[in-house]
Amino acid sequence: MIMAPPLASLISSESGRVLSIQSHTVQGYVGNKSAVFPLQLLGFDVDPINSVQFSNHTGYPTWKGQVLDGEQLWSLIEGLEANNLLFYTHLLTGYIGSLSFLETILEVVHKLRSVNPNLLYVCDPVMGDEGKLYIKPELVPLYKDKVVPLASMLTPNQFEAELLTGCSIHSEADALEACKKLHGAGPSKVVITSLDINSDLLLIGSHLENEEDAPKQFLISMPKIPAYFTGTGDLMAALLLGWSYKYPNSLETAAELAVASLQAVLERTLLDYNAAKVQPEVKQLELRLIQSQEQIKHPIVEFHAKRFY
Repeated sequence: MIMAPPLASLISSESGRVLSIQSHTVQGYVGNKSAVFPLQLLGFDVDPINSVQFSNHTGYPTWKGQVLDGEQLWSLIEGLEANNLLFYTHLLTGYIGSLSFLETILEVVHKLRSVNPNLLYVCDPVMGDEGKLYIKPELVPLYKDKVVPLASMLTPNQFEAELLTGCSIHSEADALEACKKLHGAGPSKVVITSLDINSDLLLIGSHLENEEDAPKQFLISMPKIPAYFTGTGDLMAALLLGWSYKYPNSLETAAELAVASLQAVLERTLLDYNAAKVQPEVKQLELRLIQSQEQIKHPIVEFHAKRFY
């Protein structure tokens, strides 16, 4: 029997087809569980590959599961290729649990671009936060030297931007300079998704449209919500992918919409926990994505970008 190919690989679409490679938890919303549904709500066809499969996120006292290696990842890619299923408009990567898996990501990017030279690679370099590494130290130079140069868009947090540039970030000026340094490594779009400076929570965006001009840079200031959530970086990277595809020439607009959706999800999550009068035993609150789908599809922008000239 000859199988029909997925229509998303044949029909021109205003959205696209995403291969999302990141972590998976059975319970809760991190990694692919935090990225796939929002992208689908924004009109994308999304095929997930799980870099790890855990029972729950690692903020709980215990977790069980498996970490995939590079050979297992490539086996899945070979299966897709054998059936002519490797046409994607986007590749999204998040948490990677092993060195061989990250090395194979490099091969995956080249393979996908051999099928679609216009593939956009959104790399969320999930390495750590607040001065603490989540990954093995040997993965950091591979991200810096090999992965980042292949990315179309890079979405690090403050700590990850410092790791990738080797520069400390203590001010808006430091963040803007870090973005320029990351542009020099490869990505035309860089978004530092969370920057904690003088009690303010900032997003810094930078778009290098061509090598002759300076990048268009901006910030978005947003209120801090008095809680600690899990999966927010994964959600933000997915939202930035989705909205930047709809607004390819305005990273500012894409970031404003992504921030609006993220803030609405966080507010709904905190509201529901407070209403239930539940104090979670883990410090990370589980995102209420299903209950926030209207805010993901139709965000209301309250926090606007301020451009640097």
